[in-house]
Amino acid sequence: MKTRFSTYDIICGVAELQKLVGWRVNQIYDIDNKTYLFRLQGNGAWPKNVAPSGFSMKLRKHLKNKRLEKISQLGVDRIVDFQFGSGDAAYHVLLELYDRGNLILTDFELTTLYILRPHTEGENIRFAVREKYPIERAKHQDDEFSLDHLADLLEKAPPGVHLRQILMPVLNCGPAVVEHVLLLHDLENRVMPQGTTSNVDGPEQPLKKAQNSKKQRKERNLQNAKSEVKVFDMVNDLPTLKMAVKRALNLIKDGNNGESKGYIIHVKEEKPIEDGKIEYFLRNIEFQPFLFAQFKDNEFSMFESFLEAVDEFYSTQESQKIDMKTLQQEREALKKLSNVKKDHAKRLEELTKVQDDDKKKAELITSNQSLVDNAIRAVQSAIASQLTWPDIHELVKEAQTNGDVVASSIKQLKLEINHISLILSDPYVSQNEKDCEDLTVVDVDLALSAWANARRYYDLKRSAAQKEQKTVDASQKALKSAERKTQQTLKEVRTISNIVKARKVFWFEKFYWFISSENFLVIGGRDAQQNELIVKRYMRPKDIYVHAEIQGASSVVIRNTTGEDIPPKTLVEAGSMAISYSVAWDAKVVTNSYWVTSDQVSKTAPTGEYLATGSFMIRGKKNFLPSCHLTMGLSLLFKLEESFVARHLGERKVRSIDDAPFENSFKQNDLTDMLLNEVNEDLETQQVVSIPEEDHRNDNSDFPNTEVKIEHDTGRITVKPNSLNVEDKPITDEETSIILAGPSRKKQQNAKKNKENKARSSHPEIKLSDKGSLDAEPSISSQVKRGQKGKIKKMKSKYKDQDDEEREIRMMILNSSGKGKVCINTSKDVAKSVSANEEEKPKKIVVPNPKNQMELDENDDMPAGVDMDILNSLTGQPIEGDELLFAIPVVAPYQALQHYKFKVKLTPGTGKRGKAAKLALNIFAKEKTCNNRERDLLKSIKEESLARNIPGKVKISAPQLQKLKK
Repeated sequence: MKTRFSTYDIICGVAELQKLVGWRVNQIYDIDNKTYLFRLQGNGAWPKNVAPSGFSMKLRKHLKNKRLEKISQLGVDRIVDFQFGSGDAAYHVLLELYDRGNLILTDFELTTLYILRPHTEGENIRFAVREKYPIERAKHQDDEFSLDHLADLLEKAPPGVHLRQILMPVLNCGPAVVEHVLLLHDLENRVMPQGTTSNVDGPEQPLKKAQNSKKQRKERNLQNAKSEVKVFDMVNDLPTLKMAVKRALNLIKDGNNGESKGYIIHVKEEKPIEDGKIEYFLRNIEFQPFLFAQFKDNEFSMFESFLEAVDEFYSTQESQKIDMKTLQQEREALKKLSNVKKDHAKRLEELTKVQDDDKKKAELITSNQSLVDNAIRAVQSAIASQLTWPDIHELVKEAQTNGDVVASSIKQLKLEINHISLILSDPYVSQNEKDCEDLTVVDVDLALSAWANARRYYDLKRSAAQKEQKTVDASQKALKSAERKTQQTLKEVRTISNIVKARKVFWFEKFYWFISSENFLVIGGRDAQQNELIVKRYMRPKDIYVHAEIQGASSVVIRNTTGEDIPPKTLVEAGSMAISYSVAWDAKVVTNSYWVTSDQVSKTAPTGEYLATGSFMIRGKKNFLPSCHLTMGLSLLFKLEESFVARHLGERKVRSIDDAPFENSFKQNDLTDMLLNEVNEDLETQQVVSIPEEDHRNDNSDFPNTEVKIEHDTGRITVKPNSLNVEDKPITDEETSIILAGPSRKKQQNAKKNKENKARSSHPEIKLSDKGSLDAEPSISSQVKRGQKGKIKKMKSKYKDQDDEEREIRMMILNSSGKGKVCINTSKDVAKSVSANEEEKPKKIVVPNPKNQMELDENDDMPAGVDMDILNSLTGQPIEGDELLFAIPVVAPYQALQHYKFKVKLTPGTGKRGKAAKLALNIFAKEKTCNNRERDLLKSIKEESLARNIPGKVKISAPQLQKLKK
C-alpha cells in the first residue's frame, strides 16, 4: 500500500491548491498528533480534538485571520511552503512529506518559531526553534541536464545498474512516472552493459530503494518481473530513451497545470461467502494523479481531482485495514475447514486402498494355493529339523540359486513373527501381461494353510470396510460440525469487524477516566505529561481539581458540564480515584484526598519559579475528603444508538430522598432506614410530630465535642471524639470535610428544659403546641399508616437526644441533591414546618457556583453540551430491545458501578493486570443475563484496552468466581 507522496504527486497537488490562494484562515485544529486542519473561510466537517494542542495554539496565534498568499514547492523536493500574510508580517508553514514527515512554522525570515519534530541532520544542520530553516538544502532541478547530455550520463553509469535508477535522480518526478514512460517505450528492465551477466540479480537491489517496500514492488512490477533483464543498447535504444524522457518532462509540465484527475488503484482480493460462492474485495494500493501504464490491468476508481482521490484513499485506510484483517481471519477459518475435509478424505482413501490390497492378496493366495502351501511346508520342515535361522536363510538362498520355483517365490523370512513374504502373481495372466504387471509381496503366516491365510486377508478386508463405514459416518458428523463452527466463526468475524468500524474512540479514553454515579465525567493523568495536559487544556473555570498528598497520585479533574454544584458523592468517588492511581494501591495504605476549585491551581510557585512538568501549586484552603477504601471496579459501558438514548436518561443522576434506588441503598443501615421512613411519613401526612426526650438518655457527657461522619453513598455513620469546639467554629461554605459536630450547647439547654418538664409529667406522650393538643392526638394517630406506630415509638427512643440543628444537618448530608429538607422538631414549644425553618439551616457544603454558564465554555473549543451528549449516550444498564453499537471498558471506584449490569470488584492483590482483564471478560460472557449482542461486543474488546486502566496488581472479586475459574 502506498504511504508516501512522490515528487510528481506534490507537483499536481500544489498546482491544484492554487485555487485557495487569497483565502483567509478562519481557524486551525488538530485532528490527531500527526494531522492538522486549516479551515479557510468555511465550516469543516472533519472530526477534531476536544481541545487544541500546543502546536495548534501557536499556529492560531500567528496565522488566524491571515490571508494565504502563496503555495509553492521548494525546488523539486517533497517540501511544500504555505505563506500566510506578506512582507514583514508573513509567516511560512513548511510541510515536509518525506521520512517521518514534519511541520515547521517560521517567520518572514524563515526563522523557526515552532517545529513539530525537532532533529539534527549531520553535524551542522539543526531543525529547532530559533534556528533558520535551511532552505538551500532542498533539491533543485539540474539546469545542465538536457536530452543531449543523456548519452554522457549513461556512459558514466556503473555497469549492471538499472536504467530507471539512472533516470530518477535527474528527472525528479518519482518512480511511477519513470516506470510509465519506460513501459510505453519497451525499455523496462534494461541494465547497463559490461558485467551484465554477473549482475543480472544486482539491479534489483538498488531498485528497492526507489520503491516503498518489497510487497509494493511486487505488485507494481508483476509484469516486469516475469520478463528477462535485457542489456541496454547504446546505439538502438538511445533514441527511444530520449523519446521516453521527453514524454516524462511533458507529464511534469501537464501536472503543473492543476487539471490532473485522481485515480485509486485497486487489487482484487477473493472474499469467500456462504454456499461456496466468492466475492471480490477491492483493496486500495495506490493513489495517482495519472493512470500510468503499469496499472492498466488493475481495477481503478477515477475522481474529478487528485486531492479528492487522496482524501478518499486516506479516509478509507483504517476501514481497509479492518477489512483486510477480517478477510485474513475468514481465510484462516476456511483453511481450517479445508484441512479437516482433506484429512477425512485422505483417511477414507487410505481405508479403501487397504481393502483393495487385502482383497488382492487373498485372491493371489487362492490362485497360487499349491505354491503357497509348498513354501509353508518347506520352511516348516527346515524348522522341524532344528536348523538355526541363519542356516535356514542359507538353505533358501542355495535353493534360489539352483532355480527352485518354491524357493524363488520367497522374498523374505520373518521367522521372529513366524511369517514369510512371498512374491505372487496372477497365474492366469499371459506372459506378456505378466511382464507389465507389478509383482505383489504377500505376508503368509506359517501356522496357517494357504486357504486359512486367504481367509485372514478377507477378514482384514471386511474389518477395513466396517471401519470405513464408521469413518464415513463419523466424518459426516465431524464435517457438519466443522462447517457449522466455520460459519459461526465467519459470522463472528464479520460482526466484530462491523463493531470495530463503528467503534469511536472518545477523547477522554487516553486518560484514566470514569463517569460518576451522578453523571459527571472524571479524568485523571497517567503520568506527569498527562497531568500537565489535563490541567492546562481540559480543566475549565467550573471544574474541580482533586488530588492526594501521596507519591504518584494522579491529577484528577471533574468536568462540570451542568453548571450546578458538584455533589459530595462525586467528590468522594474522584478522591478514591486519585488515591487508587498512586503508590497507595501497591502499598495497601489508605490516605485522604482533597479537592479545590480550578482557580486555586497554579503553575507558578510563590517564589515565581516555574514548577516541573505535572507539578502544580495549590493556593488557598484544601478541602479534604473522608478516607475511603482502595476498592475499584471493572465494568462495561455500552454506546447506544441515538434513538435509544432517551430510554436511559436519568440512570446516573443526583439522587434525592425521593428516589427509590437511593432509598433502597440505605436499607441495611438502621439509622438511615428510620430517617427515610420518617421523612416519607411526613411527606404523606404533611404533619410534623414533636417527640419529647426522656431523662434516661445518653447525653455523651464523656465526649462533649464529637464528630459524626456520614458516608451518604453507603449510609455508614462513624462517631469519634473531636477536640474542636463546634460553637467556636461553625460550618461554612469554606469547610469541606463532610463532618458533623456532636451535642451542642443548644442541645444541652434543651436537655435541661426537658428534665424540668419531666418533673411535671409522669409519663411521656406526644404533645402539640396549642391548647387542644390532647384532642388532636387521635387525629394524628388516625393518619399514621398501619404498622407505622411501632416505628414511631422506636424513633422516639432512638432519636430522643437529637435536636433541630443536628437533625437538619444529618438530613442535609443524606440528601445529596439539595432538595427540600424535612426535619423532626424535638422541641416541645411550637412545631415548625420545613419552609419556615429554612433560614436557620446551615449552608450546604458545596463548590461555589460560577456566575453564569458562559464561564464554562470560555477558552474551550468544545461546548459544554458535547460532553453531556456523549455521557448520555453511554449506559451501564442495557435493557431488552436496546440497539448497542459497541462496548467500552471502564475502571472506576466500585461505588460508581453499583447499578451496572457487568462489574467485578478490584482490590490490591498479586494478580497481573492482563490475566485479571481476561478473567473479567470470561466472567461477563458467562453471565446468564448476557445476550448474544452483548457477547459479540465483548469479543470485540481487546484485553490490553481492558487492562490498561487497572491500577496495578489486583485481586478480582465476583459472585461464584471459583466456579468460573474451574
